[in-house]
Amino acid sequence: MSRDKNDKGNEILEELRKFMESRAVFTAVEFGIFDLIDRKGFAMANDIAEELGVNKRALTRLLDCLVALGFIAKTNDTYKLAEKGSFLTSSHPLSILPMVKHHCYLWKNWSYLTEAVTHGFNPHRKEITSSPETQKSFIQAMHVIGRSMAWEIVSSYDASWAKRLLDIGCASGTYAIAFLKKYPQMEAVLFDFPSVIPYAKQRVTEEGLLGRVSFAEGDFYTDELPVGCDLALLSAIVHQNSPEENIDLFRKIHRVLEPGGRILIRDHVMSEDRTWPPAGTIFALNMLVVTPAGDTYTFSELHRFLTEAGFESIRLVRSGPKMDCLVEAIKA
Repeated sequence: MSRDKNDKGNEILEELRKFMESRAVFTAVEFGIFDLIDRKGFAMANDIAEELGVNKRALTRLLDCLVALGFIAKTNDTYKLAEKGSFLTSSHPLSILPMVKHHCYLWKNWSYLTEAVTHGFNPHRKEITSSPETQKSFIQAMHVIGRSMAWEIVSSYDASWAKRLLDIGCASGTYAIAFLKKYPQMEAVLFDFPSVIPYAKQRVTEEGLLGRVSFAEGDFYTDELPVGCDLALLSAIVHQNSPEENIDLFRKIHRVLEPGGRILIRDHVMSEDRTWPPAGTIFALNMLVVTPAGDTYTFSELHRFLTEAGFESIRLVRSGPKMDCLVEAIKA
């Protein structure tokens, strides 16, 4: 065997071992180690172990690994946060901690990918709503992603004609807030579960937009949607649904939209052979392990769903490598 091929094999093995590094960070997050060190400023392993109630030797091995990965710095037997680790604290203004907590949840479901491929669904799937903490991490994680992407999305779509936005499955309202900031004439209705609406109210209040926003509690699978809007936003929603669920949801939206109103879908839009974007192929597997029947969809599939629901003038407004594609359709 040539040396070049052997080196390539070793490179592949190195890439595949990256899951171990991720698991080390996830365990540290589950223990709250980054916040603990942040709160103390610095700490010794025995102090951290005592506070957490864990084995000192095992914890020291974890801490030393985090040092090697660049998240923590070590001087003698004392540990403190490195800049890289500060992003995993609650106090950092650009904290990614909620998303990493969400990844801890995903890890458990991804552990059953083999069973999911065998059966076509994950028989051990754990719902995001299984605990208040899991749901909170998910809502906050969506803001971590959305705080940078929302303005990019809003800037690429002309909604100057819209008077009233309906944000369906709004989470903390990140995208609706971006629309309201760009279009001063716009008002918005934010729709989500009763347990989620408080997060949206808090962020809308913090942004000083409460006077232009109303809130509606409900479940879009079982409840009718608010009326009186001319733009309906489905931001990162269609991937969690089966084709039938998407058609039903599109029909609900079609019923409540004002004549001439439009639906705007933000999500992955896959190539017709489903191999691009690469992030979308991974996300399709993510939906396989965390939802009953979710998937990523091609434009032709979304076009069919929207047509069956009664929409016209369906077009792909934006394509991209992330979950940054936009599909628009009009209620005639």
